[in-house]
Amino acid sequence: MVTIIVAVVALVIGGVVGYSIFRYVLKGKYNQSMAQADKDAETVKQRKLLEVKEKFINEKAKLEKEVQQRNQKIQQGENRLKQREISLNQRQEELGRRKGEVEQEQNRIENEKKLLQMKQSDLEKMVHQEQEKLEELSGLSAEEAKAHLVESLKDQAKLDAAAFVKETVEQAKLDANMQAKKIVIETIQRVATETAIENSVSVFHIDNDEVKGRIIGREGRNIRALEAATGVEIVVDDTPDAVVISAFDPVRREVCRLALHQLVADGRIHPARIEEVVAKVKKQLDQEIIETGKRTAIDLGIHGLHPELVRIIGKMKYRSSYGQNLLQHARETANLCAVMAAELGLNPKKAKRAGLLHDIGKVPDEESELPHALYGAKIAEKYKEKPDIVNAIAAHHDEVEMKTLLAPIVQVCDAISGARPGARREIVEAYIKRLNDLEAIAMSYPGVTKTYAIQAGRELRVIVGADKMTDEESTKLSDEIATKIQNEMTYPGQVKITVIREVRSVAYAK
Repeated sequence: MVTIIVAVVALVIGGVVGYSIFRYVLKGKYNQSMAQADKDAETVKQRKLLEVKEKFINEKAKLEKEVQQRNQKIQQGENRLKQREISLNQRQEELGRRKGEVEQEQNRIENEKKLLQMKQSDLEKMVHQEQEKLEELSGLSAEEAKAHLVESLKDQAKLDAAAFVKETVEQAKLDANMQAKKIVIETIQRVATETAIENSVSVFHIDNDEVKGRIIGREGRNIRALEAATGVEIVVDDTPDAVVISAFDPVRREVCRLALHQLVADGRIHPARIEEVVAKVKKQLDQEIIETGKRTAIDLGIHGLHPELVRIIGKMKYRSSYGQNLLQHARETANLCAVMAAELGLNPKKAKRAGLLHDIGKVPDEESELPHALYGAKIAEKYKEKPDIVNAIAAHHDEVEMKTLLAPIVQVCDAISGARPGARREIVEAYIKRLNDLEAIAMSYPGVTKTYAIQAGRELRVIVGADKMTDEESTKLSDEIATKIQNEMTYPGQVKITVIREVRSVAYAK
């Protein structure tokens, strides 16, 4: 028990002593920590003070720099204002000086004006005095003299005006004639053309004469079936490696030619096969006609044509007029119309359209009693062509009145296309007769020794005797021959008459 009490007392004493020691130690550490904290705070404070001072110094330097820059700008502005002030003062002085000069000039002008008024007054007095003297001498007043002068001037002015009007009209006619010829010549020169001539027969070439027998068939049944299906005449004669297809209609000839080509290539030639191939070829040709019309319109830059008009244009490929291919003639006329319209300041596209369509009345699907120009105008009107186009088509042979400028252009270009050398076929006898008539007219004049019609009758050369005619007489002779040809003959285009007079001196060296 005592031991327990001693142990408890010892434990209590030990706890008190330990607590005292712990408290002492803890207080020492606290004091040490506080001292260290104060030291650190002082260090941080010093560092912050240094940073603030440095920042203050930097801001102060920056502010001083800005103040300096602003002071410089203010100084520069003051300098500019001083310069402007100096300049304004100089200008003001200059204006003052000029104002003084202007005032001096105005004073001078005023003085001169007064002097001129005085001189004018004196002049009027002198004129009045002279007028009075003239009236006394002539016995006429000023008004009477003026009336006489006006009447004489009126008569003279009328004579001068009439002469001027006559001269102007003659010059205008001459200029208009020359300008018209220039436009036509330039139009012809700028449009190239071909001179292909259509024939009334086509030649179908074959590899050998054995094919002829197969084309004829047993007792001629094949050739009769082909002629009946196509409406042509097939001539199989002794011509080597060729069969002649004859018909006035180029479409029929083309159908027969294409059908023969397919039949010979296929090898099966009999009446049933012939009818089948001919029907097939007709459909192909119809499609080709439409394609030809479309290509023609595209080549010429013409748009908006009715499909039926396109088909009619394609049919022109297989029609001819006096031996001239109709499609070629229509294309050429269209190009000529466009060039001539452009020269005259008109719409070339509309003129080209009228030129292309002017002969559509020559390829009707059904026969008409109307002339081709009127029938073509009727077709164009049916398919909604514009009135000026319709009138140009109808009037290009003077069968109706021309209402627009397109009509004479189409008429002239149609004539140009048809009158080109070689464009249209003439009967050989008529051609030869025309050349003989040209030479006969020239030979009918005295002094002519020889005549030659050359260039298909476009030029007539006349050779005269040098001892029978002078140079002046030869010039007169060319005019007389030209006049006689114009009055007595019909010919396309123009004929050039060239009279040649030459002197030949011959000697012999022996």
